Amino acid sequence: MRIKKATKKYEVWLAKQAAIVQADLALKHTHMAEDPFPFLRATFYRWAQVWPEACPELARAPRVLAVGDLHVENFGTWRDQEGRLIWGVNDFDEAYPMAYTNDLVRLAASAHLAIAANHLTLQDEDVCGALLSGYRAGLETGGKPFVLEEDHKWLREAATGELRDPVHFWGKMNALASVRGDVPKSAREALEDLLPAPGLVYRVAHRVAGLGSLGRERYVALADWGGGRVAREAKALLPSACVWAGDDRGSKKVLYEEIITRAARVLDPFVHMRGRWIVRRLAPLCSRIELSALPKTRDEERLLHAMGFDTANIHLGSKQAVKEVRRDLARRKPGWLHEAARKMAEAVKKDWEEWRKG
Repeated sequence: MRIKKATKKYEVWLAKQAAIVQADLALKHTHMAEDPFPFLRATFYRWAQVWPEACPELARAPRVLAVGDLHVENFGTWRDQEGRLIWGVNDFDEAYPMAYTNDLVRLAASAHLAIAANHLTLQDEDVCGALLSGYRAGLETGGKPFVLEEDHKWLREAATGELRDPVHFWGKMNALASVRGDVPKSAREALEDLLPAPGLVYRVAHRVAGLGSLGRERYVALADWGGGRVAREAKALLPSACVWAGDDRGSKKVLYEEIITRAARVLDPFVHMRGRWIVRRLAPLCSRIELSALPKTRDEERLLHAMGFDTANIHLGSKQAVKEVRRDLARRKPGWLHEAARKMAEAVKKDWEEWRKG
């Protein structure tokens, strides 16, 4: 199946699962034509089709509850219940039982594409070594969350750059256009449930964010409380694109909450599923980190190592599979990840070129 046909079929399926914001979907199509890196981020549904065909042996590796749509811009920070700053994978919309290799290959392929787009300065050959070193370290130690307090000073400095300044953040939030028309009652209830006090006066804005989820309903409640602004977001959830791609071995349930509670990580107390919505707090340091927001001077190899480690943190949530994953990883020949990432990056570029021509 070619990319345009696959996209059309996926979006027909998508419309049967949830209401579609057509203007956001059109914007997504535009971003898909810009560069292979945003194209990858926007088209996990296509990856779910191509991955088992392009890398069949890897796709049969031991299965874990995987992120699915993992890439180098799917990491961010949040505050835990102690107020500490935590770093890790930020989004689990596509969580699904998959080969553990899927997350590693997709993360590595995204880094290759980010390098080609001048978002990273590493060499392709260095990416996979850093990712695998971090992943192995995570598995061997039993995992450990990234708490950016007394430890990980370098990562704290990278994660709290100028573009995540509160003035910049709230300027963007306040500029969001208010929703015209009705907001689903279930979305309002979900937002109100997470606001800091009952009965707060708030306005609901429409937020355009991400790429993979563009086209889904996304509402933000903005209010004044305790001398400052607060924001809560409700985003529509639906089953992973793996379900659409024809994998009937896994659950058709939304597995967002399951994957974050099982993983070796410190939970964000403001992330919850409420019916068909995932609700979270938005704040200057409670959001995804784009590569462009990182400081110019940063240790990218160390950053990729941390990304590999946090991937292991998540896979460790599939406790029954960990021993088999370790055994499978140990028997793999050197260079396997680089070769698979190169193959998948080429497949993405081929689809992107076809999409761009259209």
